[in-house]
Amino acid sequence: MDAIAPEYPHPLDRHFPPFVRRDVYGTLGRGDLPLPEVVLLTIAAATLLPLRLIIGTSIAVFYYFLCRVCTHGVEPRRVVGSEGSVQEDYSNLRGWRRTVMVEVGRFLSRVMLFLLGFYWIEGRSLAGTVRELNHEQSEGDGRPGAIVCNHVSYIDVLYHMSSTFPSFVAKRSVAKLPIAGLVSKCLGCIYVRREWKSSDSGGVADLVAERVQEAQMDKEAPLVMLFPEGTTTNGDFLLPFRTGAFLSGVPVLPVIIRYPYERFSLAWESISGVRHLALLLCQFVNRIDVTYLPVYYSSQREKDDPKLYASNVRRLMAEEGGLMLSDLGLPEKRTYLSALRG
Repeated sequence: MDAIAPEYPHPLDRHFPPFVRRDVYGTLGRGDLPLPEVVLLTIAAATLLPLRLIIGTSIAVFYYFLCRVCTHGVEPRRVVGSEGSVQEDYSNLRGWRRTVMVEVGRFLSRVMLFLLGFYWIEGRSLAGTVRELNHEQSEGDGRPGAIVCNHVSYIDVLYHMSSTFPSFVAKRSVAKLPIAGLVSKCLGCIYVRREWKSSDSGGVADLVAERVQEAQMDKEAPLVMLFPEGTTTNGDFLLPFRTGAFLSGVPVLPVIIRYPYERFSLAWESISGVRHLALLLCQFVNRIDVTYLPVYYSSQREKDDPKLYASNVRRLMAEEGGLMLSDLGLPEKRTYLSALRG
């Protein structure tokens, strides 16, 4: 399916198309709303928002204490990262502890999606695909070591938790957050600095490659979920891929996420996190479409050249998902946001 380039009324937008919001709330989420939208938003803010907030918080707190129980008396795995920093996580958990955390975590993540208005998910379950792979070949070249996906919103993380409960690459500050910090360690997150080098050389990139290879060889180890673009887009584009997921040359599972909308775009672009979450909680219905592609097996040439491997997977995802390729990245996004905010 060929992607159709949209029109951009603002000159600044035409220079940074992957990061432009085009919903009824406008750039920065502060556009002038028509009267019907104001009425709907007011009703939802008085009813849906507090209800969803209370229930969602309760679910998060419950899962936090479950993680505390499952990790009680267990030493976390410690890995020395770049610059001598020590990373801690519980991806080494096995047995009933791991089973309880994963199965309950997947179930509660789906409940959270339902609570946020994602009453159904279009597309085949990604979890089913991975279970089939595990059953057919538990280790060796047949099992993917990483899931690579385009990045549109923080909802992406919640979806993948509900499907495969993988490890993520997260900002180092996440590990210190209340509730989310322990949950991220139970997921086995790999923590990085926000200024992760675009060259992907050394340090964190090597740690990611090791974890990807471990996941591919050991079916008990969590798969590594990577957003190789390194930032979010409005969902219509694919930015250049970083090569961390492709350094080890093991198979990867490409996944494409889209959020069809009529009023509110789920893309986390040019809008604050608090405002985005508030508007999300006020939507009566939200949609998510997930397209998974067959496991991508690298050729010998791609194994020898991770940049080629990343480029080929990116091009395949763009073709199959009807996404436009863009050469812009995080630096250009920061420039665009700075210009918008004066």
